[in-house]
Amino acid sequence: MKFNKTGIILNTENYQACVTFYGEILGLAQLYQIDRPGETLTCFDMGGAYLMVETGGTSQPEGKTLETCPVKFRFNVDDVSDAAAELMARGVGVTVKEHDWGTTGEFHDPDGNRCALRSDRDFGG
Repeated sequence: MKFNKTGIILNTENYQACVTFYGEILGLAQLYQIDRPGETLTCFDMGGAYLMVETGGTSQPEGKTLETCPVKFRFNVDDVSDAAAELMARGVGVTVKEHDWGTTGEFHDPDGNRCALRSDRDFGG
């Protein structure tokens, strides 16, 4: 089977806050936006795949757990500490964790969805 494009649809309760978060805070490039009766969405480029933010989800502002949100958005970066500091300067709470396989910076979007930075060093090894 050949896929032409892959992506994720994220249904959100706090649509505009999530659009701002993924676009302005994380800096994902916006591909397009639709706002018409019965259809509101914003689509971002997520490293070659797309992230389509739509309405209709449920938020947990304190942060969703693995049980309530089994998916985590992972963003590989060269330096987790630098990227975490940049996010913290933009008001995002980030917890940096050292692992034997690399470093992560755990955080949540405005709906409480799980996100993380990951050191690109040794990815896949």
